[in-house]
Amino acid sequence: MPKAARRKRKGFTLRHGLSLVSGAILLTWLVLYVVSDEQGHWGSFFGNAIADWTGVVVTVLATKHLYEVGSRESKRPRGEVKDRFLNTLRRHSLTVFLLITGVGWVIAFSHSNPQGKWGQVIGNIVSEWTQLLGMVIMTKKLMEVGSKENSRD
Repeated sequence: MPKAARRKRKGFTLRHGLSLVSGAILLTWLVLYVVSDEQGHWGSFFGNAIADWTGVVVTVLATKHLYEVGSRESKRPRGEVKDRFLNTLRRHSLTVFLLITGVGWVIAFSHSNPQGKWGQVIGNIVSEWTQLLGMVIMTKKLMEVGSKENSRD
């Protein structure tokens, strides 16, 4: 059976299960945070969980569709785009995406009340974005013994 036919047989939910489940978990944290008191233990937990699971969803989706040349964690782009600038953007699309959206989160945070209900969540998302961008950049040059991506083990 051809590869495309096997892929279709598995179904949408099986092929995209990680995205769907992590998105559903993020949605759950959002709903629970909306109805909770952010000053309480559970509200604080839900707010932190929103930032963490936003990072998970972005990691799942961004690493599925974007590239970062030089990072052992990233897949390799297929083919080349003729325009040199566009090719560079494509080859570093994960970093570009994190930088642009990170600037957006920083702007949102700068216009929010950092002690307010959503200000704390947005601040945590800014922190999560910084971590994600840092990991992308670090995986370009650094390695960890025992990691499956480290071919020298």
